Amino acid sequence: MFDRIRLGTLLLTCIVVPFIGCGSSNQIDSITVTPTTLTFGAAGLHAQLTAIGTIGHGSHPSTTEDVTNLVTWSTGSNEVATVTSGSGGGVVTSTGPGTIQITASMQGFTGTITASSTVTVTTSTTGTGPGGDVTSLSIIPANQSVASPGQTGQFIAIGTTASGATENLTGQVTWTSSSPSIATLSSTTPGLVTGVAQGTTTITALFTNTPDESVVTGSATFTVTGGTSEQVTALAIYPGSQTATSADQTTQFFVLGAEAGGLQYDVTSQVVWTSSNSTVATIGTAGNGVPGQATAKGAGTTTFTATWTNKDGSEVVATATYAVTLGAAPEPLLSIAIVPGGVTVSNKGMTAQYLAFGTFSTTPTVKDLTSTASWISLTPEVVSINSGGVTGEIGGLATAMGYTGDGVIYAEGTNPDGTVVLSNAETFTCKDPLTNVCNQEVASPQFATVTFYNAGENTTTWLVTAPSDTGTPNLIHCGPGWTGSGGSVCTGTYETGTTVTLTASPTGAGFGGWNAGDGASPPPPAGGVCQPATGTTLLNSPTCTVVLTGNTSVGAIFY
Repeated sequence: MFDRIRLGTLLLTCIVVPFIGCGSSNQIDSITVTPTTLTFGAAGLHAQLTAIGTIGHGSHPSTTEDVTNLVTWSTGSNEVATVTSGSGGGVVTSTGPGTIQITASMQGFTGTITASSTVTVTTSTTGTGPGGDVTSLSIIPANQSVASPGQTGQFIAIGTTASGATENLTGQVTWTSSSPSIATLSSTTPGLVTGVAQGTTTITALFTNTPDESVVTGSATFTVTGGTSEQVTALAIYPGSQTATSADQTTQFFVLGAEAGGLQYDVTSQVVWTSSNSTVATIGTAGNGVPGQATAKGAGTTTFTATWTNKDGSEVVATATYAVTLGAAPEPLLSIAIVPGGVTVSNKGMTAQYLAFGTFSTTPTVKDLTSTASWISLTPEVVSINSGGVTGEIGGLATAMGYTGDGVIYAEGTNPDGTVVLSNAETFTCKDPLTNVCNQEVASPQFATVTFYNAGENTTTWLVTAPSDTGTPNLIHCGPGWTGSGGSVCTGTYETGTTVTLTASPTGAGFGGWNAGDGASPPPPAGGVCQPATGTTLLNSPTCTVVLTGNTSVGAIFY
């Protein structure tokens, strides 16, 4: 009786006076702030901090959610950095030199919980941005999970520049999911992921620097722990028919499954195989032989059936025929083997050459079929492959299409009576070993060098300068007029097609003219015509403009 009264009192307390642990709507057990350190090289710069909450009690596995806009953000000193709270919270602005803690706090499941990031500002000089190319990209959180399809998760992309500063690039990167059948990315809210079906997918962010077009990537995983995997809606057995001419001859069949979302993959070992007439031929299935491998037993024809069962109990089937003619002459082409195995590339557009060798019943028993076999990719989103005999194509040349994962390819040949011989399966994988994603294709820029030299008598006051192709001043700086070390010859490297303007000074110092491509010594090996400033000639122009189409030498004469 006493226990019953005490229990009722506790329940009443939870209803009238809500407290943590009695049905509080805030189930967060802990929070983490990322990045854990921020360094600014100047005042007036900005970076995004992100708070991720973890729910661990009663949840297997634990789940996370972005609570950046729910926590209260505070700064150790407004004189070093400020931070925003509420909607758009976590934005840090550097204000002056020093090192402080930026703290996120909120009411959690067990009481007040906090986490912090160390912020350092090295100078009070006002900056205009973090500066330099983005050299690395971190995805926050590194992994995230939801309980069922339809639930969402938010990822943040934080870039680190060459100067060490960080910035929020969530809205500037290209987001992709390695398996859209498991999770998709929002087209309107950058980094927002929605679960589609049970499984795990890799979420990749890709950022392109300008103007050098260098690319950095970052990745994270997103898991849907509950629900069901996407339904397989169709099966196709390949090839659709085969023949055998002797008892115990084996032949391989493969089956390709297609999901409602369009994704196709090899399910040969996952379907249940049956033979309509096991006295003619048997076929291996999971746990009983090699899945899809047929073995001839006696003369006649049988139908092989592959059955896939979805998690809701629905079945999808496909069939193929197999004819056995005992005592008939063996087929000329008996088998095909393709090499190499297990090719892995890192970028979209990269290629690999496969070779196909056929084994025949007559001499020569082995022939190279690379240029005549028909090549097949079961995973065209991962890899495409050229077929032999097609004008302008190199048979067996595989190309990465940009989808992260393993591709499967085959080669097939046809005997005179129309029977098809299928090769072994080989894999082609596109996945960078560092980022575990298939990087997008990036064109490699071509470069040219401009070399400047002084061919005149003035060796004391002349100066020539030129900026880099990204606008950095004084990439080229020659002559004793330069405040640093200067020589009579200097060079600068630029992307081909860049317009380089060389400027001579001081004016009136007796500059006599430029020569480039008109007898300069040494003469320019390729490209580059020196153009004077408008309204001047090469004998009195203070500038010389060269469009680089190749390595170029430019000479100036100072008197």
